Amino acid sequence: MNSKKWLGPLLLSLSASIWGGMFVVVKVVVKYVPPVELVWLRYLVAIVILGLVSLLKREKWIINKADLGLIFLIGFIGNTISIVTQETGTWLSNAQTGAVITSATPTFMILFAWWLLKEKLTKVKILSVVMATIGVTCIVGIHLTGRHVLLGVLSLIMAALTWALMSVLIKKLSGNYSTLQVTIMSTLVAIVCLSPVMLIKHQVLEHIDFLNPVIIACLLYLGVVSTALGFLMWNQGLHLVSAGSSGLFFLLQPIVGTLLGWLFLNEALTWGFLLGSFLIISSVWIVIRFEN
Repeated sequence: MNSKKWLGPLLLSLSASIWGGMFVVVKVVVKYVPPVELVWLRYLVAIVILGLVSLLKREKWIINKADLGLIFLIGFIGNTISIVTQETGTWLSNAQTGAVITSATPTFMILFAWWLLKEKLTKVKILSVVMATIGVTCIVGIHLTGRHVLLGVLSLIMAALTWALMSVLIKKLSGNYSTLQVTIMSTLVAIVCLSPVMLIKHQVLEHIDFLNPVIIACLLYLGVVSTALGFLMWNQGLHLVSAGSSGLFFLLQPIVGTLLGWLFLNEALTWGFLLGSFLIISSVWIVIRFEN
């Protein structure tokens, strides 16, 4: 087997596994750093790494003014609202719920693509949406044990919806930008949007122990590994693997997140959770299998 045959699947598998582990890391670090502050710090770390990569690649930047509004929406909807609600939802619920509910993102993308890009809404796509909805309902029904858990699940659903919307909006961008440039611009938008909140809540940052090894390790994982490295590996893998096949590797995210949550956080594996996970994963697989 030559390098191109195994390198693409390897990069996709590693990036999806990294994102699955991210939910466990968030669950650990939010004990020390609140979700909004965590997202802001995560992006500060990531923008440094992404900027250095762009400099090393000597990329040429040509920004079309007509794209500025769309670039802002991508950064605000995806990198700001989606990530904040994702980490808030993980904080209020658990790592398993975070990993599985957000795995419905590819299915939600079908509806947004039909609405915004006028892509055909087939019977297979409708079936996958219904299955994903039932799957999320199974998870919500099992975990409705308190007010905070309900808010966590709702936050995670919002995270999946907004990330799906952002992913479709990216397709509307002109082809003048590399994936690295889009990531840098959307990350900068998120930093700008969150900075006023940080000015108001600056006292929270002052009480964070940045010398704590746990906080340092988690910020490095979220900023360098999950945001910068994970995104770059995923996009490079997409160049080496067909679009239909690459979606299958996304399913490693909830699997890894669930297993790590069970292994390191002692989170239970209930039948309702497993049923919901199965339905969501199956809905994504059906689209990949029969639509391609």
